Amino acid sequence: MLKVRNAILHVFDFETGGKYLSDRELDLSERPTRSYVQRHLRKVSTSPESHHGEFCEGSTFAEKIADYFAGREEFVALSQEIGVYFWEELRKSDDPGQCDVLVADFEDTDAVQGKAQAAGTTVGDALAKAMEQDAYDAPPARRFAVILLPRRQAFVHDLRSVDGQASNDVVRTDAALPNPTQKVESYLLVDADTLAIDFNDRPRQIAGRDSLIIPDGLLQCSTQASSREVIASVTKIVEDVAEEYGITPALAVSEAKAYVAERAEMGEVVLPQEVGERVFEDAPQMRETYERKAREERLPEEVPVRRGAANRMTKNHRIRTDTGIEITFPSDLARKPELIEFEREEDGTMRITIKGITHIENR
Repeated sequence: MLKVRNAILHVFDFETGGKYLSDRELDLSERPTRSYVQRHLRKVSTSPESHHGEFCEGSTFAEKIADYFAGREEFVALSQEIGVYFWEELRKSDDPGQCDVLVADFEDTDAVQGKAQAAGTTVGDALAKAMEQDAYDAPPARRFAVILLPRRQAFVHDLRSVDGQASNDVVRTDAALPNPTQKVESYLLVDADTLAIDFNDRPRQIAGRDSLIIPDGLLQCSTQASSREVIASVTKIVEDVAEEYGITPALAVSEAKAYVAERAEMGEVVLPQEVGERVFEDAPQMRETYERKAREERLPEEVPVRRGAANRMTKNHRIRTDTGIEITFPSDLARKPELIEFEREEDGTMRITIKGITHIENR
């Protein structure tokens, strides 16, 4: 569950050259407003596109956000400073695009469940133990978020009266905010306890060169690969090693995905080195090859992965044969030959056997 403590919206119009910084927070007692903000926050909080980072020494924003979490900085005033920064930077861009800035302070109670699971043997055991204690050991994760909301063109009806007659028309508006399901490219999240950063941004042409205004300008932070990038690299290495040694790549990759999902469920941290140890545990030479390729890719020692993001990327594995058949199966079935089995025939072709089926449903 996600609870929004504060939220505010600042509006930019680069065509007329006007910025409209709000002096009042959004009214979160209005259900549509609250739902809209929550859905965008939930989407960026679980996005596998997020890069991870830490504040560099001397970062001005690090000091400001620390003061805010300590109660020495007011929400509206800080949000307006952020709004001014984005206005000044975006209007230097060759193509700023019409956008608004949403700033929010929120609590993510789903993160508590993840911490409880890390201490228990199963999800049920962890939650039951927490309920018996009538509280979790850790408070909800509190985060500060800034999201650039790209506005889009939309057509709406216009009701008017012309010469005393009702006249309905169609007009175009450039003020439509993105739907909650729409992907946003630029955002940042800062954890209140650790000041750890998640962010995403796209390069913008400013003064003739590509600039990242969030990590390099506002945050002044380091940049690590996103969860999607690291998981894609890990699964590609697993696939390459499997092909090199003549084992079934689909089986090896699905085992890697199952490991990632398992680790994310328990601790929200994935260790790329352990992927090779898990997938190739009975093949030391293959494991060594995986480790060598992982070093060549310069993968980080550990990668934070939100459970929601990991589930979307790794829950299922999809394969397509050269005969045009597509199969999607849960990744955790990779080690269950009693349910799905991959075999190589003497002539070099492959056979996939799906077992234990009691019902087939057309989709």
